[in-house]
Amino acid sequence: MKDLLKYLGIFLVLLGVVILGIYAFQSMINNVLLVVAGLFLVGGVSLYIIFNRIFD
Repeated sequence: MKDLLKYLGIFLVLLGVVILGIYAFQSMINNVLLVVAGLFLVGGVSLYIIFNRIFD
């Protein structure tokens, strides 16, 4: 379980990248996907750093 929790940040970063890809291929005027992707990217990197300091 700790191994999965340790890599939760990477999964969130990948989810943010997928959302950015969806935004790039759709012609949307709305910025909601950009905000959500940005939150996933920043939160994922933060969680990755924090969890690696806790579990290592």
